[in-house]
Amino acid sequence: MPGMEGELVVKGEQSTPLYFIAIEGVIGVGKTSLAKRLADYLGGCLLLEQVEENPFLQHFYQDRRAYAFQTQIFFLLCRYRQQREFLQRDLFRGPVVSDYMFQKDRVFANINLSDSELDMYNQIFTLMERDQPRPDRVIFLRATVDTLLDRISKRDREYEKEMDPEYLETLAEAYTYFFAHYTGAPVMVVNSNELDFRRDLSLVSDLWKAVIEHRAGTAVYNPPSD
Repeated sequence: MPGMEGELVVKGEQSTPLYFIAIEGVIGVGKTSLAKRLADYLGGCLLLEQVEENPFLQHFYQDRRAYAFQTQIFFLLCRYRQQREFLQRDLFRGPVVSDYMFQKDRVFANINLSDSELDMYNQIFTLMERDQPRPDRVIFLRATVDTLLDRISKRDREYEKEMDPEYLETLAEAYTYFFAHYTGAPVMVVNSNELDFRRDLSLVSDLWKAVIEHRAGTAVYNPPSD
């Protein structure tokens, strides 16, 4: 285990326990798969976003403009409630690995909401964000739009079957911009096009080593060469 007694310790002159690791990226990039593998590797708790519980999501993909606000607010409230309840209960039982972070909620809001909707959303978000824990480390997964579409197709969710490639491209650019300016925690950027964390446990352990050794700013993960 990388840590002791439920703590993931970064070794160095000032050792710091890591409790909360967030994995982020665009739809279909592999967040949940990596979160499950990493939580298992660390013997930690797994926090997964409750995407399919959103009753507006299918309508959103059919008409983004008409259902953007309802979809966004449902996700915001769900993420707020889930993270507060889960992390208050499990933060001291060991590391928590999540396949999302609360702070990224604004990425979707800025893309999909009108100016008046965004103003109301921002007021709510600002109040809620105060009570949300920030991750100790962020793993930001990236992939090409072709890779994303292929993975989305393979998981065969009904509401994602007609995913707009231009929307995915817009999301990818927004995520890249967000994490280029994110300063809340060290960020490890991972190009996931050719990596399969589900099948190769050595990749998980190697990535984790790189994550805990990265102390500040943004770095790019380079997998071991064959």
